[in-house]
Amino acid sequence: MMGAYLFKRLVSNVLLVAIAASMAYFLAATSLNPRYKYEGRQPPVAEAVIDATLEQYNLNDKTPVFQRYVTWVAGVATGDLGRTWDGKPVNEELGRRVGVSLRLLLVGTILGAAVGVSVGAYAAVKQYRISDRAIGVGAFVVMAIPVFVLATLLTVAAAGLNGVLGFTLLEYTGEYNPALSGWEQLTNRLNHLILPTISLTLGQIAYYSRIQRNMMLDVLGQDFIRTARAKGLSRRNALFRHALRTSLVPVATYFAFSFGTMLTGATFTEKIFGWHGMGAWLVDSIQSHDVNSVAAVSLFAAVCVLVAGFLSDLIVSAIDPRVRVS
Repeated sequence: MMGAYLFKRLVSNVLLVAIAASMAYFLAATSLNPRYKYEGRQPPVAEAVIDATLEQYNLNDKTPVFQRYVTWVAGVATGDLGRTWDGKPVNEELGRRVGVSLRLLLVGTILGAAVGVSVGAYAAVKQYRISDRAIGVGAFVVMAIPVFVLATLLTVAAAGLNGVLGFTLLEYTGEYNPALSGWEQLTNRLNHLILPTISLTLGQIAYYSRIQRNMMLDVLGQDFIRTARAKGLSRRNALFRHALRTSLVPVATYFAFSFGTMLTGATFTEKIFGWHGMGAWLVDSIQSHDVNSVAAVSLFAAVCVLVAGFLSDLIVSAIDPRVRVS
């Protein structure tokens, strides 16, 4: 039953990815104008040259949009996402940007989820006590601060701290120092990762703690928890084996989808800290009227949501067997 359930979910998710990617391509192809990047140059570029260049990259607005779409789909089917407006392979840029975003988001998302769930479960067990209220106030303060404000505050604090110390303790811009190599570059990369990871993790902890607390409180009042205690199960075992596991079902769903969407959604963090990841690439591609790059990012985001949805179904079906017969 579990295999059939997951197969049905996978088929529906693949269909949704195809629809979402197609809509994104049509929107980008009809609203962006790659010709703009070639016009107004000195000396002027002949229109025939512009047309030939755009045609080569499947960006010519004089070609019917559906024809361009068919060409793009044919390329995607063979693993070719096309060329950027200046002729660079989209595949190479996509691979590099994905690696950057993964380095930035993997630690922050997993750490934020783990700490947030733990803090939320603890707050639920300590309901209305000082620790619960302190956790709640802290979470709401963090959630009230926009991501770009929090990231900016961290960069300002790091710059001030470095100035006071007289040396660079915390790096706050860029991915790494290319002048370094070997062990020094590894430690430098880790240093550059600290502040953006904190920026992402704090928000994740705040959201997960609130979700987990509410889910945990709903479960703690259920009859099966009281029954487990009445049968002699210790309070700790009842909380971990029954209450926590049951309350993790909606949190697991949120985690899967948040990780999938964050790969392209950490735009502010990447821009402020100078990381050239997927979110920053999407903004840059829109500003440069790069249709194929925008379509590639949209397709990647849709695939991430597909994988996240499938992962969510897998996690939920493992935690809660009742969904396997849905």
